[in-house]
Amino acid sequence: MNSIKSNLSKTKLLVLTALLFAVALVLSVVENSLPSLSLLVPVPGIKLGLSNIAVMYALFFLDKKPAFAIAVLKGLFVVMTRGPIAGLLSFSGGVLSVLVMSLLIFVFKDRISYLALSIFGSIMHNVGQFIVVSFIYNNMYLWVYLPVLLISGVVAGIATSTLLRFILPAFNRLVSNK
Repeated sequence: MNSIKSNLSKTKLLVLTALLFAVALVLSVVENSLPSLSLLVPVPGIKLGLSNIAVMYALFFLDKKPAFAIAVLKGLFVVMTRGPIAGLLSFSGGVLSVLVMSLLIFVFKDRISYLALSIFGSIMHNVGQFIVVSFIYNNMYLWVYLPVLLISGVVAGIATSTLLRFILPAFNRLVSNK
């Protein structure tokens, strides 16, 4: 993974992290204003996770610390705007996602694609949320929802990886401006 971190001062890294967090919030608002995916998939809670594009960019091109920071800040933002349970779901999914993608980058270095990382990250985001929901709701029928979450994680991972490719030039211009 090529990291631009070595060329960044601490101040610039902090500013870029803040800008990427702002991008994550804008993407979240955009996604929430789009027609619901429930029209296509009649299952509640299925989303593309557009705001995770900013987290992935931070992880792939900056470092794991900014990516974790954005994931945690997104969770706090969700607590403030949608309540504690939604915030806990966002936090757990985001942190597990970044943790697993960081581990895969550490283990496989440059031998793993951004697409594979995005798919694993998306699946782990759903798994993190599922774990929290399974503690909140003790219903054995909840487990039938897991395969749907895994499949939607693959689809969302492909979508966010593809969108990141299109947004990458704009992000790179943001980072390279002095």
